[in-house]
Amino acid sequence: MVKFFATFVLAVSASTAFAQEASESTDIPVPAIIVEGETADLAEYSWDKRPLVVFADSDNDPRFEQQMAYITDGLDELAERDVIVLTDTTPKPLSSLRKELRPRGFMLVLMGKDGSIYLRKPVPWDIREITRAIDKMPLRQQEIRDRREGR
Repeated sequence: MVKFFATFVLAVSASTAFAQEASESTDIPVPAIIVEGETADLAEYSWDKRPLVVFADSDNDPRFEQQMAYITDGLDELAERDVIVLTDTTPKPLSSLRKELRPRGFMLVLMGKDGSIYLRKPVPWDIREITRAIDKMPLRQQEIRDRREGR
């Protein structure tokens, strides 16, 4: 698990460093998509991002590892849909995310920009399933229509 997490951190760091170098040349800031959720406040993402919260009782949970592998493989698709991934693998003390969403073991929670919960899953979902669920959201449908119309 330590090797996986170290590899994961290195991959994210390398992609972030590459993205930062690219953004420095164009002066466009590149936000971090994956954030530790233990100290996160959902209110700061309201109407700006779609939180995708991944809970586990340990970062050694195989379902957590699989979910994070799915997420890292699909970072571009998630970024396109304004997703912020919040991870919480520390069951005690209870974080504000855990108090609000009350997970039991592994849980994946997809929320809308308005803060409403669209789905809860006790098993990992691949990027295709996640993006399909997002694309069915009313606000996402409006974003797609606005993009087609050039707004």
